Order: sequence, then C-alpha cells, then structure tokens
Amino acid sequence: MKRAKIEAGHAGTLDQERHLHFVAPGDVITTDTGFMRGHGTYTEDGKLIASVAGVVERVNKLICVKPMKSRYNGEVGDVIVGRIIEVQQKRWKVDTFSRLESVLLLSSVNLPGGVLRRRGAQDELMMRDYFEEGDLISAEVQQVFSDGSLSLHTRSLKYGKLTQGTLLTVPPSLVKRCKNHFHNLLCGASVILGNNGYIWITPLVSDDHQQPQFRFQTPAGGASSVERVDKLVTKEERETIARLRNCIVALVQQRIMLFDTSIQYTYDASLRYEVKELLRPEVMEEISEPARSIPLD
Repeated sequence: MKRAKIEAGHAGTLDQERHLHFVAPGDVITTDTGFMRGHGTYTEDGKLIASVAGVVERVNKLICVKPMKSRYNGEVGDVIVGRIIEVQQKRWKVDTFSRLESVLLLSSVNLPGGVLRRRGAQDELMMRDYFEEGDLISAEVQQVFSDGSLSLHTRSLKYGKLTQGTLLTVPPSLVKRCKNHFHNLLCGASVILGNNGYIWITPLVSDDHQQPQFRFQTPAGGASSVERVDKLVTKEERETIARLRNCIVALVQQRIMLFDTSIQYTYDASLRYEVKELLRPEVMEEISEPARSIPLD
C-alpha cells in the first residue's frame, strides 16, 4: 500500500490533485473545502480523507474513491464485454462482472439485415442462432435498474458476438473511462476495454465494421439465418495477442490505468523480451515504467 500514497505528500492544491492516482484508507485527498464529498471519502478537521483503497475520481467539484476490488457498478453508456449465461423468453442473461446478472432483450439487438420491425415468434425461436450460452458479446449499458442490475443493447455494428480472440479479466477500477473503448493498436491487434473489467483482444479488424466475423442473411424463402465467417489467425497474430495480453497483465500488477496509450507504450517496451519472459516480476516492472509518466487528463 506504500505506492498508494501520494508521492508529493498530502498537499491540497489543484495541481497536485491532478497527479493523484491511488489512495489507501486514511490518506488525505485534499484540504480544499470547496470540494464535495463522494463515495469512499469522509471529512475530518476540514480534510477530505479516503475511507477505502482505490482510484480517486473527480467530476467538477465532486470527489469520490472507486474501490480497487469491487464488483462492476454500471452506468448508462458504458461499453462492456459479457458472456451469455442463459437464454430466456425474449431475453438473454449476461454475466458482466456486476453484483446481479444483466439482461439483453430481444428487442435490443439488431435483426438480420438491419431490418427495423417488431420482433415476432419466429425471432424468438431463432434466439440461439444469434447468441447462445457461453458466447462472448460486446454491448452498451442502456439502463440501470433500481436494484443495480443492467439492461444492455447491441444496436450498433461495433457491438455483437466476439470470436477469434482472448478474454482477460482485470479490476474495473483500472479501466480508464474514455470516449472510445474500441482500439486498433499499432502493434497489429484490436482491443475492447470493457468498463466492467473484461478485456477482449483480437486480430486487427477494420474500422468500418468492428465485428466482421458474423454476417446476417435473408434468403429468398424469407427465413433469416446467421452465417459464420471465420478467418485464419496466423502465428504472428497469435504471438501479438499473447504479448499484448502479458503487457496488460504487467500494467495490472503495477496498478497502472489501462487505456490505449498506456498499453501501446508497454507493448513497445516489451519487444526486447520473449513473450514468455514478460510474466517475470522484474520484467513486468521494467516494461510498465514508460506508462507511469503518461498524464491521465
């Protein structure tokens, strides 16, 4: 927990707070009385103090601490990676690493060919042609219910079923909230940084269609079908995915925020080592060092 303390002391100026990343219980976040107290903080003697170990988040004048180890608390608009765990009537149950199972309604997915119409009995019978138990999907949080459960949707070409890649689980607090969570990295791989802590790494995909492995068809008979289009993953692509995965593991071990720039910096620093050497503790610390200096703003 020594690294969780503020490097420059417990100063309360705005400039110093911009460099604040992690805090431990009892650390002084700020002495400025102009800030409002949020979750994971309390006030004492005019100081705002952290009550949990985690990442400091500031929205305007509101300061809160997001715990390091906790289940995912969804917000509307979050990009998530989840796994289908059950097919029910007109809906799928999805594991999103939250306290409760999330739901994906049949009315919240794209129909074959992008047709806009009401879902009928035929669509309900074909639900397992779209998603079945064990499938990985990318989706967006559409609604947060009063009990904390989430309603998802995949009404975009960039969302849908995920294939030909590897899944990595990290603490949700280490995933930086950005405008875009779909990244085509210069190293030749694509990553989806789910706000829920699930990260998907796959060979490079095109910008105009994030998930081209599945194509919907409507034959002349009128019955819709889903055609699977898998491409061969080369040995070089597999090595790139494995290296990228180990780089993200190194960043997680060093408690460094995950976003496209930090991952690319760490990947570039790892090129002097073999893929299997990246999991050694001393190598993890070395290759993640360039990402420490990246500003989070």
